[in-house]
Amino acid sequence: MNKIFVAILCICCMNARAQSDPLEAVRKKMEAKDFAGAKLDLTKLIETNPKNKNAFTLRGRTRMALADYYGAIGDFNFALEIDSTLADALNYRGESKINLGDDDGAIADLNKAIRFNSKYAEAYTNRGFAKYNTEDLQGAYFDFSKSLEIGPVTDDKYFNRGIVKAELGEYVSAIDDYTKAIELDKADANLYNYRGVAYYNTSNFVQAIADYDQAIKLDAKDPLKYENRALAKSAKEDLKGALEDYNKAIELNNQDAETYNLRGVLKYTMQDYDGSIADYTKAIEIDATNPTYFDNRALSKTEKEDYAGAVEDYSSSIELYPTDGETYYQRGLVKLTMNNNYDGCLDLKRADELGSQEAKAAIKKSCK
Repeated sequence: MNKIFVAILCICCMNARAQSDPLEAVRKKMEAKDFAGAKLDLTKLIETNPKNKNAFTLRGRTRMALADYYGAIGDFNFALEIDSTLADALNYRGESKINLGDDDGAIADLNKAIRFNSKYAEAYTNRGFAKYNTEDLQGAYFDFSKSLEIGPVTDDKYFNRGIVKAELGEYVSAIDDYTKAIELDKADANLYNYRGVAYYNTSNFVQAIADYDQAIKLDAKDPLKYENRALAKSAKEDLKGALEDYNKAIELNNQDAETYNLRGVLKYTMQDYDGSIADYTKAIEIDATNPTYFDNRALSKTEKEDYAGAVEDYSSSIELYPTDGETYYQRGLVKLTMNNNYDGCLDLKRADELGSQEAKAAIKKSCK
């Protein structure tokens, strides 16, 4: 009898807790990713209690999960009208603003969230993202470090800080953060890929290739990973291996102009000028706004003694980027080769005006 009484008492207590915390069922729906259902429940709850700041905050989060960032901000505004010191509402409103591209507004919100809760790791992480977006790399570095210091430690936090360190040129330190992230999640291909990029930038091409190998093993469908490995193989003068990787990258994505350009550069190095011209032409078909592609094709055409074609490409490049002294210099040299000394010297003079030291020497040698 006593046991039955105790059981009934426990059930009553559970029911009482559920009734005293109606948000518990909502949180379970959110954990199950039933955001639409959670939103509906919260709307009903708010109708009965329009001063429930936590209900507004949670509904804002469901809207965020449904990519309704403007609606989310509206809910966070309501929560903050009830309690202007509510750090959660400030944090998530800041995150919503980041998703809408309002990084300055986000930073203002996140500053307040941190002021009201100095141990709010998620707010530091979000502010780090906003600062990164505004190119305040040192500020982002501080915030990501602070988030790690507060804890909990996660692979994402090390990864975030590693990205910033790499952009600051601190590749050795970035490698350390990527390594710590990998220790926490050995199945994330992107971690190996980014560490490979950092190793590449320290000229450790062997380790870079090893990381790209592992990244590709975990994710064999990402063309960028093959492109990165191709660059490392080129640096190690494994030109055949690099060509195979560029071929695979293009097989996976045949609409990336830069991959064709890079393969063209490799073919130029291998003295396959017809092949390089074909790749540069494809790159230009995809993106005719990049002057580098015209410059590179002009170099290959020069090797093929197609001087008129080279001049045409250099001219297209100059139309796109008229202040590049190197392009005027190269076009001037081709024109001199064609015995068009007058126009060639005009190009060299323009290159000299734009700061080309090589042009100055060429003028002394070829222009009277």
